[in-house]
Amino acid sequence: MTDHQQAAGADANGTAAVAEPYLTELAPGVHAFVQPDGGWCLNNAGFVTDGTATLVVDTAATERRARLLRRRIAESGAPAPRTLVNTHHHGDHTYGNGVFAPEATIIGHAACRREVLAAGYQLHAVWPEVTYGDIRLTPPEVTFEDRLTVHVGECEVRLIHPGPAHTPGDTIVWLPRQRVVFTGDLIFHGGTPFLLMGSLSGSLRAIELLRSLGAETVVPGHGPVAGPEVYDEVERYLRYVGELAREGRAAGRTPLEVAREADPGAFGGLAESERLVANLLRAYAELAGAAPGAPLDAAAGFGAMAELNGGVLPACHA
Repeated sequence: MTDHQQAAGADANGTAAVAEPYLTELAPGVHAFVQPDGGWCLNNAGFVTDGTATLVVDTAATERRARLLRRRIAESGAPAPRTLVNTHHHGDHTYGNGVFAPEATIIGHAACRREVLAAGYQLHAVWPEVTYGDIRLTPPEVTFEDRLTVHVGECEVRLIHPGPAHTPGDTIVWLPRQRVVFTGDLIFHGGTPFLLMGSLSGSLRAIELLRSLGAETVVPGHGPVAGPEVYDEVERYLRYVGELAREGRAAGRTPLEVAREADPGAFGGLAESERLVANLLRAYAELAGAAPGAPLDAAAGFGAMAELNGGVLPACHA
């Protein structure tokens, strides 16, 4: 682990600043770029290199953080990335693509490209107070539908689409020789999963797929690097959401009513607990027959989360 520094002072709202991102080496040539505390817009990225070529996994929500990622890659001795893989379309994972393009070819699922273009400056709309910097929307230029293998020198990187799960266009980045997997936001470690734009049933299927790979090291989309035991934690939460949805819908209660009355139990320690109501909106839609990944009203979903959170959206500290 290198350059794990505390950011000094406080942000413009007087909130204590979060720790700076840091690199941790997972295997020779494989690093995770971890952004504490893993909350809204504080995602993880990473890179793979053999010393002659470099592939980067995801970017960051702001130009400053994406440039920091690029600088950390250079400081490690790796050459500038020629390939960039996006695990899904959300702005915290894709806003920084322009920092690496056009030198790097950007790869993603076909639905990831479609959703980047459709969503536009999505984070600006939700958190306009954040200093994003010079963000140029740069969607994947190479897309795939099911699976694609990329080679970084002798290192094999398998890209796997699990079906709609966190979003319609998720990609698992699997390194079979190193037994390392970058899950994107299929997995949150210490934070509440987020299903508004994806699928509850699809997320459960994605966890089974992740288990089948046999990874020893798991880089979640948010939160500290973990082992495969993190899959169990996420699955238990997803099944909890499904049970709440079935019982609440049968009783004629709204997702917001169910979320307000729910006993978090073992999940009380998860950050971003307001996501429960968004997850219930997705679960209710699927119980009503909606296809996995079918569009829901994102503005209504964020509005419900704000209502559950006392009338305000949680802050983004990117």
